[in-house]
Amino acid sequence: MERLGFRTSESARLLLLCVVGVLGRAVVVAEREGENLSGLSTNPDKGIFAVRENGTTCLMVEFAVRFLVPYDVLALNGIDLITDQAVVSVPRGAEIDGQCGTTEAEIHISWKSNAYTLRIYFSKEFRDKGYVWKASKMVFIYDTAETSHFNSAYNPGRHTASSRHLSALVTPEGRSFVCSAQQTFTLISTDHQKGVTMHMYDIQVQPFDMASDFIFSEPYKCITDQRERLEETLPIVLGFILALIVVITLVVYHFHLKLTTTTQQPQLPRDRSMYKNM
Repeated sequence: MERLGFRTSESARLLLLCVVGVLGRAVVVAEREGENLSGLSTNPDKGIFAVRENGTTCLMVEFAVRFLVPYDVLALNGIDLITDQAVVSVPRGAEIDGQCGTTEAEIHISWKSNAYTLRIYFSKEFRDKGYVWKASKMVFIYDTAETSHFNSAYNPGRHTASSRHLSALVTPEGRSFVCSAQQTFTLISTDHQKGVTMHMYDIQVQPFDMASDFIFSEPYKCITDQRERLEETLPIVLGFILALIVVITLVVYHFHLKLTTTTQQPQLPRDRSMYKNM
Protein backbone atom coordinates (compact mmCIF):
# COMPACT_ATOMS: atom_id res chain seq x y z
CA MET A 1 0.00 0.00 0.00
CA GLU A 2 2.83 2.40 0.82
CA ARG A 3 4.45 1.69 -2.48
CA LEU A 4 1.15 2.29 -4.21
CA GLY A 5 0.67 5.53 -2.23
CA PHE A 6 4.18 6.64 -3.12
CA ARG A 7 3.57 6.09 -6.79
CA THR A 8 0.27 7.95 -6.64
CA SER A 9 1.84 10.95 -4.95
CA GLU A 10 4.71 10.93 -7.44
CA SER A 11 2.24 10.84 -10.36
CA ALA A 12 0.29 13.69 -8.81
CA ARG A 13 3.47 15.73 -8.40
CA LEU A 14 4.53 15.13 -11.99
CA LEU A 15 1.04 15.99 -13.20
CA LEU A 16 1.15 19.21 -11.18
CA LEU A 17 4.55 20.15 -12.66
CA CYS A 18 3.24 19.54 -16.18
CA VAL A 19 0.21 21.72 -15.51
CA VAL A 20 2.40 24.50 -14.09
CA GLY A 21 4.69 24.25 -17.12
CA VAL A 22 1.80 24.48 -19.54
CA LEU A 23 0.31 27.43 -17.67
CA GLY A 24 3.71 29.10 -17.59
CA ARG A 25 4.07 28.77 -21.34
CA ALA A 26 0.55 30.09 -21.80
CA VAL A 27 1.42 33.14 -19.71
CA VAL A 28 4.53 33.79 -21.81
CA VAL A 29 2.50 33.57 -25.01
CA ALA A 30 -0.18 35.85 -23.56
CA GLU A 31 2.43 38.46 -22.66
CA ARG A 32 3.74 38.67 -26.23
CA GLU A 33 1.74 40.84 -28.61
CA GLY A 34 2.04 42.70 -31.89
CA GLU A 35 1.19 46.39 -32.20
CA ASN A 36 0.25 48.28 -35.36
CA LEU A 37 1.17 51.95 -34.94
CA SER A 38 0.87 52.94 -38.59
CA GLY A 39 -1.71 55.59 -37.76
CA LEU A 40 1.12 57.66 -36.26
CA SER A 41 2.85 57.96 -39.64
CA THR A 42 2.10 60.88 -41.94
CA ASN A 43 3.36 58.86 -44.91
CA PRO A 44 0.43 56.85 -46.38
CA ASP A 45 2.85 54.23 -47.76
CA LYS A 46 4.71 53.64 -44.51
CA GLY A 47 3.79 51.28 -41.69
CA ILE A 48 4.98 51.22 -38.08
CA PHE A 49 4.90 47.78 -36.46
CA ALA A 50 6.10 46.60 -33.04
CA VAL A 51 6.52 43.38 -31.12
CA ARG A 52 6.10 43.65 -27.34
CA GLU A 53 6.99 41.20 -24.60
CA ASN A 54 6.31 41.57 -20.89
CA GLY A 55 4.59 44.90 -21.50
CA THR A 56 7.44 46.64 -23.30
CA THR A 57 8.60 47.01 -26.91
CA CYS A 58 11.40 44.64 -27.88
CA LEU A 59 11.34 45.02 -31.69
CA MET A 60 10.03 47.81 -33.91
CA VAL A 61 10.11 48.53 -37.64
CA GLU A 62 9.07 51.65 -39.51
CA PHE A 63 9.26 51.42 -43.29
CA ALA A 64 7.55 51.21 -46.65
CA VAL A 65 7.89 47.90 -48.51
CA ARG A 66 6.98 46.97 -52.09
CA PHE A 67 7.38 43.62 -53.88
CA LEU A 68 7.67 43.01 -57.61
CA VAL A 69 6.42 39.44 -58.08
CA PRO A 70 6.69 37.65 -61.46
CA TYR A 71 4.07 34.99 -62.22
CA ASP A 72 2.88 32.94 -65.17
CA VAL A 73 -0.19 33.65 -67.30
CA LEU A 74 -1.45 32.05 -70.49
CA ALA A 75 -0.69 33.82 -73.74
CA LEU A 76 -3.48 34.83 -76.09
CA ASN A 77 -3.07 31.58 -78.03
CA GLY A 78 -4.06 29.68 -74.89
CA ILE A 79 -0.99 27.45 -75.13
CA ASP A 80 2.18 29.36 -74.32
CA LEU A 81 3.05 30.80 -70.92
CA ILE A 82 4.24 34.37 -70.52
CA THR A 83 5.44 36.18 -67.42
CA ASP A 84 3.47 39.01 -65.89
CA GLN A 85 4.39 41.03 -62.81
CA ALA A 86 2.37 41.91 -59.73
CA VAL A 87 3.17 44.89 -57.51
CA VAL A 88 2.39 44.12 -53.86
CA SER A 89 2.88 46.61 -51.01
CA VAL A 90 2.76 46.07 -47.25
CA PRO A 91 -0.42 47.87 -46.12
CA ARG A 92 -0.73 49.99 -43.02
CA GLY A 93 -3.49 47.76 -41.65
CA ALA A 94 -1.41 44.56 -41.52
CA GLU A 95 -1.48 42.12 -38.60
CA ILE A 96 1.66 41.73 -36.50
CA ASP A 97 3.29 38.83 -34.67
CA GLY A 98 6.84 37.91 -33.73
CA GLN A 99 9.20 37.11 -30.93
CA CYS A 100 12.29 38.55 -29.28
CA GLY A 101 15.45 37.12 -27.78
CA THR A 102 18.91 38.18 -26.67
CA THR A 103 20.61 37.18 -29.94
CA GLU A 104 17.71 36.31 -32.27
CA ALA A 105 14.42 38.04 -33.03
CA GLU A 106 11.77 38.03 -35.75
CA ILE A 107 8.67 39.89 -36.89
CA HIS A 108 5.79 38.53 -38.99
CA ILE A 109 3.60 40.97 -40.96
CA SER A 110 0.47 39.46 -42.55
CA TRP A 111 -2.43 40.88 -44.59
CA LYS A 112 -5.31 39.90 -46.86
CA SER A 113 -6.38 37.03 -44.55
CA ASN A 114 -2.83 35.65 -44.56
CA ALA A 115 -2.64 35.57 -48.35
CA TYR A 116 0.59 37.53 -47.86
CA THR A 117 3.13 37.32 -45.06
CA LEU A 118 6.50 39.05 -44.68
CA ARG A 119 8.87 37.56 -42.12
CA ILE A 120 12.11 39.28 -41.19
CA TYR A 121 14.66 37.48 -39.01
CA PHE A 122 17.36 39.32 -37.06
CA SER A 123 20.48 38.10 -35.29
CA LYS A 124 23.22 39.59 -33.13
CA GLU A 125 26.87 38.63 -33.51
CA PHE A 126 30.35 39.74 -32.48
CA ARG A 127 32.60 41.31 -35.09
CA ASP A 128 36.01 42.99 -34.98
CA LYS A 129 34.92 46.17 -33.21
CA GLY A 130 32.13 44.76 -31.02
CA TYR A 131 28.61 43.40 -31.24
CA VAL A 132 26.37 44.25 -34.19
CA TRP A 133 22.91 43.14 -35.26
CA LYS A 134 21.71 42.44 -38.79
CA ALA A 135 18.78 41.18 -40.84
CA SER A 136 19.82 37.56 -41.44
CA LYS A 137 16.83 36.32 -43.45
CA MET A 138 13.73 37.61 -45.23
CA VAL A 139 10.78 35.46 -46.31
CA PHE A 140 7.78 36.53 -48.36
CA ILE A 141 4.81 34.16 -48.64
CA TYR A 142 2.24 34.99 -51.32
CA ASP A 143 -0.77 33.39 -52.99
CA THR A 144 -1.22 33.89 -56.74
CA ALA A 145 -4.88 32.90 -56.32
CA GLU A 146 -5.43 36.29 -54.64
CA THR A 147 -6.94 38.22 -57.54
CA SER A 148 -6.53 41.80 -56.33
CA HIS A 149 -2.84 41.61 -57.31
CA PHE A 150 -2.59 38.54 -59.54
CA ASN A 151 -4.68 38.66 -62.68
CA SER A 152 -5.48 35.29 -64.35
CA ALA A 153 -2.47 33.51 -62.86
CA TYR A 154 -1.72 30.12 -64.41
CA ASN A 155 -1.91 27.24 -61.91
CA PRO A 156 -2.42 29.59 -58.93
CA GLY A 157 -1.26 28.69 -55.45
CA ARG A 158 0.89 29.63 -52.47
CA HIS A 159 4.61 30.23 -52.90
CA THR A 160 7.48 31.19 -50.64
CA ALA A 161 10.29 33.55 -51.66
CA SER A 162 13.37 33.62 -49.44
CA SER A 163 16.69 35.42 -49.24
CA ARG A 164 19.94 33.50 -49.41
CA HIS A 165 22.98 34.19 -47.21
CA LEU A 166 21.61 37.58 -46.18
CA SER A 167 23.56 40.05 -44.07
CA ALA A 168 21.72 43.37 -44.35
CA LEU A 169 21.01 46.49 -42.27
CA VAL A 170 24.15 45.83 -40.21
CA THR A 171 24.07 48.13 -37.17
CA PRO A 172 26.12 48.52 -33.95
CA GLU A 173 24.57 47.04 -30.84
CA GLY A 174 22.11 49.30 -29.02
CA ARG A 175 21.34 51.53 -32.01
CA SER A 176 18.58 51.69 -34.63
CA PHE A 177 19.17 51.43 -38.37
CA VAL A 178 17.98 54.50 -40.31
CA CYS A 179 17.94 54.87 -44.08
CA SER A 180 15.92 57.12 -46.40
CA ALA A 181 17.46 55.60 -49.52
CA GLN A 182 15.89 52.54 -51.06
CA GLN A 183 17.28 49.14 -50.06
CA THR A 184 16.73 46.35 -52.61
CA PHE A 185 16.75 42.59 -51.96
CA THR A 186 16.23 39.61 -54.26
CA LEU A 187 14.21 36.69 -52.90
CA ILE A 188 14.16 33.33 -54.71
CA SER A 189 10.66 31.87 -55.05
CA THR A 190 9.47 28.27 -54.96
CA ASP A 191 7.53 29.21 -58.11
CA HIS A 192 10.10 27.83 -60.57
CA GLN A 193 12.93 29.77 -58.89
CA LYS A 194 11.58 33.14 -60.00
CA GLY A 195 13.26 36.20 -58.49
CA VAL A 196 11.00 38.38 -56.35
CA THR A 197 12.36 41.91 -55.93
CA MET A 198 11.80 43.54 -52.55
CA HIS A 199 12.17 47.32 -52.19
CA MET A 200 12.40 48.78 -48.69
CA TYR A 201 12.69 52.52 -48.11
CA ASP A 202 12.21 55.29 -45.53
CA ILE A 203 13.46 52.84 -42.92
CA GLN A 204 14.01 52.83 -39.17
CA VAL A 205 14.42 49.38 -37.61
CA GLN A 206 15.58 48.02 -34.25
CA PRO A 207 15.24 44.38 -33.10
CA PHE A 208 17.25 44.52 -29.84
CA ASP A 209 17.93 46.84 -26.88
CA MET A 210 15.14 49.36 -27.44
CA ALA A 211 15.70 52.65 -25.59
CA SER A 212 12.19 52.62 -24.14
CA ASP A 213 8.66 51.49 -24.92
CA PHE A 214 7.89 52.47 -28.54
CA ILE A 215 11.08 54.60 -28.70
CA PHE A 216 14.02 53.86 -30.99
CA SER A 217 17.59 54.11 -29.73
CA GLU A 218 20.19 56.45 -31.22
CA PRO A 219 20.06 56.23 -35.05
CA TYR A 220 22.81 54.72 -37.16
CA LYS A 221 22.60 56.10 -40.71
CA CYS A 222 23.15 53.80 -43.66
CA ILE A 223 26.17 54.29 -45.92
CA THR A 224 23.98 55.54 -48.78
CA ASP A 225 22.50 58.33 -46.65
CA GLN A 226 25.95 59.28 -45.35
CA ARG A 227 27.27 59.49 -48.92
CA GLU A 228 24.29 61.55 -50.09
CA ARG A 229 24.69 63.94 -47.17
CA LEU A 230 28.39 64.33 -47.98
CA GLU A 231 27.53 65.07 -51.61
CA GLU A 232 25.05 67.72 -50.44
CA THR A 233 27.38 69.42 -47.98
CA LEU A 234 30.62 69.16 -49.99
CA PRO A 235 29.77 72.01 -52.44
CA ILE A 236 28.86 74.23 -49.48
CA VAL A 237 32.14 73.45 -47.72
CA LEU A 238 34.17 73.99 -50.89
CA GLY A 239 32.36 77.28 -51.55
CA PHE A 240 33.12 78.47 -48.02
CA ILE A 241 36.80 77.52 -48.37
CA LEU A 242 37.02 79.33 -51.74
CA ALA A 243 35.39 82.45 -50.30
CA LEU A 244 37.81 82.33 -47.35
CA ILE A 245 40.78 82.08 -49.70
CA VAL A 246 39.52 85.09 -51.70
CA VAL A 247 39.11 87.17 -48.52
CA ILE A 248 42.59 86.23 -47.25
CA THR A 249 44.08 87.07 -50.67
CA LEU A 250 42.40 90.51 -50.70
CA VAL A 251 43.54 91.29 -47.16
CA VAL A 252 47.14 90.28 -47.91
CA TYR A 253 47.09 92.33 -51.14
CA HIS A 254 45.70 95.36 -49.26
CA PHE A 255 48.44 95.28 -46.62
CA HIS A 256 51.12 94.65 -49.23
CA LEU A 257 49.92 97.62 -51.31
CA LYS A 258 49.80 99.87 -48.25
CA LEU A 259 53.27 98.83 -47.16
CA THR A 260 54.69 99.39 -50.66
CA THR A 261 53.13 102.87 -50.95
CA THR A 262 54.53 103.91 -47.59
CA THR A 263 58.04 102.76 -48.55
CA GLN A 264 58.07 104.66 -51.89
CA GLN A 265 56.96 108.07 -50.45
CA PRO A 266 59.83 110.69 -50.13
CA GLN A 267 61.07 111.18 -46.59
CA LEU A 268 60.81 114.81 -45.45
CA PRO A 269 63.67 116.05 -43.23
CA ARG A 270 62.79 116.37 -39.61
CA ASP A 271 65.33 119.16 -38.96
CA ARG A 272 63.79 122.43 -40.18
CA SER A 273 67.29 123.92 -40.82
CA MET A 274 67.69 121.49 -43.66
CA TYR A 275 65.00 123.31 -45.63
CA LYS A 276 67.44 126.17 -46.15
CA ASN A 277 69.79 124.00 -48.13
CA MET A 278 67.04 122.68 -50.41
